[in-house]
Amino acid sequence: MADGSQKVQFKQETISKLLNLHFKDEKTKVSTDAAIMASEVTRIFVAEAILRSSKRAQNESSNIINIDHFEKILPQLLLDF
Repeated sequence: MADGSQKVQFKQETISKLLNLHFKDEKTKVSTDAAIMASEVTRIFVAEAILRSSKRAQNESSNIINIDHFEKILPQLLLDF
């Protein structure tokens, strides 16, 4: 994975369970297609957060991304989505 050729994925079951936590009706189900799409959106969101945190760290002449870098980009990340 060091060369970036592997694609990270979230388990559909995990995404479905996370979505179900926010449903008012316990009988609501998440379809397979919806779980796949939500998983892809989550992957893109996380990748964007990592990219922006990395750029922030570079701007601060840091070789390591830490929570401070993430916290600084979080407001703009949430506004974009």
